[in-house]
Amino acid sequence: MNDVIKTERFTHPKSLNELNEAYYLILLFDGAAEFSIDFTAYTCEGKSLVFLSPYQLLQWNETNKPVVDLLRFHGDFYCIEYHKEEVACNGILFNNIYESPLILVPDTVFDEIATIFQKIKTIENSRQSADLSIMRSYLQLVLALSSKEKQIDIADNRIAHYEKNGLASFQILLEKHFLTSRSVSFYAAHYGLSVDAFSKQVKKHFGKTPSTLIQERLILESKRLIHLTFKSIKEIAAELGFEDEFYFSRFFKKSVGVSPKIFRKKVGISIAAK
Repeated sequence: MNDVIKTERFTHPKSLNELNEAYYLILLFDGAAEFSIDFTAYTCEGKSLVFLSPYQLLQWNETNKPVVDLLRFHGDFYCIEYHKEEVACNGILFNNIYESPLILVPDTVFDEIATIFQKIKTIENSRQSADLSIMRSYLQLVLALSSKEKQIDIADNRIAHYEKNGLASFQILLEKHFLTSRSVSFYAAHYGLSVDAFSKQVKKHFGKTPSTLIQERLILESKRLIHLTFKSIKEIAAELGFEDEFYFSRFFKKSVGVSPKIFRKKVGISIAAK
């Protein structure tokens, strides 16, 4: 049971990357914190939730580490793609390169999720494998509550930022062209801006440079094809526009930390692919 879902507490949280190799992570904490995820910096103060997909790199600021309650689960236990009808969390909480993986939540939501974490811990301690269905229901409730808060946050940010500038359509443009156009100049030209001016505006509104977003979108698609299809690595490389699978494997490993074959072995092929 502990292999597929587990709760833990870190009083002095270190890098959690060894826990995140094949697992989705939900971090719950209260207080000031500074950290980076895939080298993008984030800061927060208050009651917070952070969501990580397998093989995302989390690094804490050494001078500012809160007490963290952690819930981790494997896709074999709860497939976020297969259960998308019940809880829309894929592309919202997880696998979303355009929004922050961090949510600040009201006291009531924080307390409710903390209580659910504790209930899962109680079942873990009882070691009753028959209770896996209950734990799955608790996890689904955490994801549903979190998705609701995240969608409110996304809507507020869109009103406050994206709809007030000409870059509102950049996400749509990138989704359309990321497989065929990977140069920043292509996207800058669409808006009639220099690469420098365009990069500054994208960084201001998305918190990432356009080159980072282009690379992250390509990696996200790579992970999707590895996890959600039975295609060979060679077929995936060709579909993504790489000259050969070896170049693709080097590109993937440089960003993710492991080769595509190891990623598939650890994370598995989703039930949604079958």
